[in-house]
Amino acid sequence: MADNRYVRGNFAPVTEEVTAHDLAVTGRIPPELSGRYLRIGPNPLGLEDPSAHIWTLGEGMVHGVRLREGRAEWYRNRWVRSTSVADRLGEPRRGAPVDDRMDFAPNVQVAGHGGRTYALLEGGIRPYELTYELDTVGPADLGATAEGFAANAHSKYEPSTGLLHALTFRYGADFVQHIEIGRHGEVNQVTNISTPSMPYMHDFALTENYVLIYESPLVFTNDRIATGVPFAWNPALGSRIGVLGRAGGTVRWLELAPGSVGHTLNAFEDGAKIVVDVIVHPHEYELTDIGGSRPILERWTIDLSIGTVRQDLLHDRPQDFPRMDGRRAGHPYRYGYSAVTELYATASAIDADRPDAGFSNALLKHDLRDGTTEAHEFGRDSAVGEAVFVPAAGSSAEDDGYTMAYIHDPDRGASDLVILAAQDFTGDPVARIHLPARVPLGLHGSWIPDF
Repeated sequence: MADNRYVRGNFAPVTEEVTAHDLAVTGRIPPELSGRYLRIGPNPLGLEDPSAHIWTLGEGMVHGVRLREGRAEWYRNRWVRSTSVADRLGEPRRGAPVDDRMDFAPNVQVAGHGGRTYALLEGGIRPYELTYELDTVGPADLGATAEGFAANAHSKYEPSTGLLHALTFRYGADFVQHIEIGRHGEVNQVTNISTPSMPYMHDFALTENYVLIYESPLVFTNDRIATGVPFAWNPALGSRIGVLGRAGGTVRWLELAPGSVGHTLNAFEDGAKIVVDVIVHPHEYELTDIGGSRPILERWTIDLSIGTVRQDLLHDRPQDFPRMDGRRAGHPYRYGYSAVTELYATASAIDADRPDAGFSNALLKHDLRDGTTEAHEFGRDSAVGEAVFVPAAGSSAEDDGYTMAYIHDPDRGASDLVILAAQDFTGDPVARIHLPARVPLGLHGSWIPDF
């Protein structure tokens, strides 16, 4: 057990579901914030062999805080009840899985669409719908197509149209699908895109007129699909970006320097050019090894008239989990936010120092117009993950709002939901909401406002 850092420190799973009301707060919660901050991550429901545990394969658990009228009304954490989770908990199943071979409790993203809440994964595994209080309803058909694809973890919501867009793959398939999903979860349009090298496409980008697709040497291999980690780095393959019109048609591929995209910050059109801001892993790395790479923030400028991509470094501090003001998604913008990541040298260094290495104790705010970056540094042992931006009520200014993130409080041995004023990013938090339990390091989340 001591050899696997993903079962120790703040990666260690929690073993109980908790419900708590009227949470203690240091500072003042902005009374305009009415809704839920939700975040999901792997949280294995028991481990037969902890030393062999792969962090990304833990069953999904959602952690949520409900805010209203300046109060933190509740905190809840709940496992997503896939069929296997319900069976192991001795509970009734929440509907039948679409495919028993692909039934897994989603653990990558939790988001709202059409007034409903969904836990999302990728690889052709269907989302699960959740209630407002985070109980599982059952498998959902959000974006489901005849070929077995569905909305995935990095589906992108378009505020101007109310549409949801997904670029989704299925393990072992030699094509991906761009799916346009309507306001109520219906499929409006499907475009098949041939990908014979079977690249792993965790994320994509969307602009007003284009879908942007990332292809890299990180690919599926049929001999590894059964292991649960079906990816391998093929050094014989290069990297490129595909440009697809929103209406479908043919993808135009443009060459890139070798590397793999982790996540998209944003993309937009600048006259005849397309700008894409991305977190890039510039070298080979093991996908399941948090902290085994040095992801950096780059800007790619695509000139379709001459068929080139210019790649510029925006910031070289290791970072990931980029977010921005969602109202400007797909359009020109100024500010982006990300979480600092740690690069470790050896596994022994992790054991001796920080078992939660890979995540760090700082958040970044990038001013992409002025080329400056601010860092909010928490205490040394305070591990923090993705921060979500929430605009202030009635404001159209891009950074007039708040960033929210769960952070480990080592003094309490539990977690806080920290709210920062985006325009005073390095200042003291506006509020720290003290949770009654620890939120393990996890993946993505959303602020889902009440309407």
